[in-house]
Amino acid sequence: MSALSPADPNSFALPEQWQTKKIHLDLAVDFTSETLDGRADFEIEKNAEDSPNILTLDTHDLSIVKVSDKSSGEQLKFTVGDPVLCFGSKLEIHLPAGVGKKMTVSVHYKTSPQSTALQWLKAEQTAGKKHPYLFSQCQAIHARSLLPCQDTPAIKTSYTASISAPVDLEVLMSAVKQSTSQNPTEATHRVHTFHQKVPIPSYLIAIVVGAIESRKIGPRSHVWSEKEMVDKAAHEFAETEQMIQTAESILGPYVWGIYDLLVLPPSFPYGGMENPCLTFVTPTLLAGDRSLADVVAHEITHSWTGNLVTNKTSEHFWLNEGHTSFVERKIVARLRGEPHRHLSHIERWKDLMATIELQGATNPLTKLVTDLKGIDPDDAFSCVPYEKGSSLLFYLEQKLGGAEVFNPFLRAYIEKFKYKSLDTDEWKEFLYSFFHDKVSVLDEVDWNAWFYQPGMPPVKPNFDTSLADVCIALCEKWSKASDNELDQFAASDIEGFSSNQIREFLSLLLLEAPLSSIKMTALKELYKIHEMHNSEIRFRWLRLAIKAEQDFAIKPALEFVTEQGRMKFTRPLYRDLFKWNGSKNAAVKNFNEHRPSMHNVTATLIAKDLHL
Repeated sequence: MSALSPADPNSFALPEQWQTKKIHLDLAVDFTSETLDGRADFEIEKNAEDSPNILTLDTHDLSIVKVSDKSSGEQLKFTVGDPVLCFGSKLEIHLPAGVGKKMTVSVHYKTSPQSTALQWLKAEQTAGKKHPYLFSQCQAIHARSLLPCQDTPAIKTSYTASISAPVDLEVLMSAVKQSTSQNPTEATHRVHTFHQKVPIPSYLIAIVVGAIESRKIGPRSHVWSEKEMVDKAAHEFAETEQMIQTAESILGPYVWGIYDLLVLPPSFPYGGMENPCLTFVTPTLLAGDRSLADVVAHEITHSWTGNLVTNKTSEHFWLNEGHTSFVERKIVARLRGEPHRHLSHIERWKDLMATIELQGATNPLTKLVTDLKGIDPDDAFSCVPYEKGSSLLFYLEQKLGGAEVFNPFLRAYIEKFKYKSLDTDEWKEFLYSFFHDKVSVLDEVDWNAWFYQPGMPPVKPNFDTSLADVCIALCEKWSKASDNELDQFAASDIEGFSSNQIREFLSLLLLEAPLSSIKMTALKELYKIHEMHNSEIRFRWLRLAIKAEQDFAIKPALEFVTEQGRMKFTRPLYRDLFKWNGSKNAAVKNFNEHRPSMHNVTATLIAKDLHL
């Protein structure tokens, strides 16, 4: 592992020697070979006088054709190292003798059909069934399979791009589109140009190519998707501008110009991905009643916490996700009331408990600040940085005097570190400097336990349970009732429940002993939960039924894990099915059948879950 950077255990790059300042991509999209082919130009700058004349970049399964000095055309020597685990290969470019402080290097290359950043969908895998589709997912360390780069969040660059793609398809990127024109050398293709002026880390470079169209949903926002979903998506995300304005009132001006949303095909592995100017979201958010639009509040918040201010390495991922989850719920509180913010924290605290129970309370990956030497960040991905991080911030807010005291800190944090990357020590140092009059209060915090001890947080914040109390009472009533006492329940029990309260009720039942078959049948007939379209409710209902070993749940569970690829849903359901002997073989068979159409990240992690 010595080949990896001393500054980032998941990268080969050595930006302390030469640092990328700007990237230009000139690429052609080829659906036949499932590759991107072209070149990347890197404007680089020497960071130390004694830096060797070698530029070190990350690559993964890229074919490097040639490298040249862009200004002179002189070809440069380069070497591609042997692959190292999941981290790819080191590309070393020998710069010209006598090189100055700055230069531009051109790398001609081609991606692999097996690029872990790119998912190529056949026409039949899309909603429209007529055109192929391409989308990228570069977080955490997959950008190096899209382009050679310094693939560490410590380095931010602006970028421009020129993308040639089939004439009947739209191209979007995590940047502002500048133009679309006929390709002068290929009549069947158009050229799309883009500019991202705000420096971003490599994992935020994104591309989508497909038969998509848009609807305007706000003064700076469109929603994009295949036409089969676009009107439904426009309805679902109609509150987007209100959420952006609310985030601005907490964190300061939105600097990215546009904020568009793209509803991806179902295989997208995450709830959302905060690509600048173009948030990717899963179609599982299309509940019809805007009840799952909170995910958009989360991705909007990333425009500040993550994209504008970024964790220096994946070991400090909580700086991105903890702050984003915390502020997301502040946005929800402004729009729906403070108790809804607390209900979200209560629900996710249970998710954190379940994750730590699954991974083990002594598992080092349940620390807030992790050690990722030799570890794929995808393997470390869980709700821990989200929920342990947001719990720390909630605890600090309450300890320091409430939101009116803590909100100014959040805004000052963004102002201090915007356009930069930082680590946990820098964050803590700024916290102490901002609350210089409350150092004694901060010294009472067990920082070592919060940052470096595995397991649950050392302190649980005080949550307002007013919205959760009715869920708790109903759960206890079901748990204590015997099979002969079910006439005390009625459909009216959940009248007036919000979708989040139904989720909470089911989450609480999941913590109890498995329900009997008689209770499960009564629950199903009375509340009709199995007929609800909200994917979060559907997910919890299926888990509850599988836990109770109900045969009726096997078929809908297998359908659910097949029709969408969101890891939040697919991984736990596959684990539940695998754990139950009655469905174990069906789960493995279903996975093997559908693995080729799954996203690489999802398929790799589920295979581990199923011990394949």
